[in-house]
Amino acid sequence: MKLQDARKLTVRQRVRLRFRLRNGMECVIDEHGVSRVPELREPPQFNLEEEFAAAESFTLEPAAGGAARPITRQELETLVGAVARVAAIEPGEE
Repeated sequence: MKLQDARKLTVRQRVRLRFRLRNGMECVIDEHGVSRVPELREPPQFNLEEEFAAAESFTLEPAAGGAARPITRQELETLVGAVARVAAIEPGEE
């Protein structure tokens, strides 16, 4: 699973996905598929794809508001797989 897969999930499901970087900062992928590290004040000294690959726990929250819930990497992979299967059957662009 790559960062791009998670971005597609957030767009299709209209959710935000949060995960901690190894340096303690947090990355937020919003409902538009945009990845942000709000605490970042200078050019990053890390690769976001690598940080995503190293993350084991995530928080999923509805973009429209509501309760956030923690999920594991395995749960995220299941959600990403389900979105990919639906996208494969639905006509249209991604």
